[in-house]
Amino acid sequence: MEENQMESWSMEDLIALTDEVQSEDMEYKGKTVHIQWCELVESEEPKMAIPSDDTPEEEKNEYYSQLAAEKVMKMIEKANEKNPDGAHFTPDTWAKIPTTLKYQLSSKVMGTDSDVNF
Repeated sequence: MEENQMESWSMEDLIALTDEVQSEDMEYKGKTVHIQWCELVESEEPKMAIPSDDTPEEEKNEYYSQLAAEKVMKMIEKANEKNPDGAHFTPDTWAKIPTTLKYQLSSKVMGTDSDVNF
């Protein structure tokens, strides 16, 4: 019996991910939306002060939501700089799209999507 073996990442391939523009066409309400992004290195991550332990849960959730939104925008902006011809979203246009689409695209960029359909 043959066992399925998962392929391992090389360090070079992992590092290359931060320089590679990833893109995908996604379906939203019967039409296609194009998104592109790049992985970030730690120095490119958005910086914000971490809420203290006594911060109310609602405020903590808002903080982490804001941090995730900033990270997604930085990933999109990095790809736009590397591939301006593929740019579809800017901070201005991102702020104006429907939140359901924004959540779907954010899930794809952050790698947390699991067949999210809105």
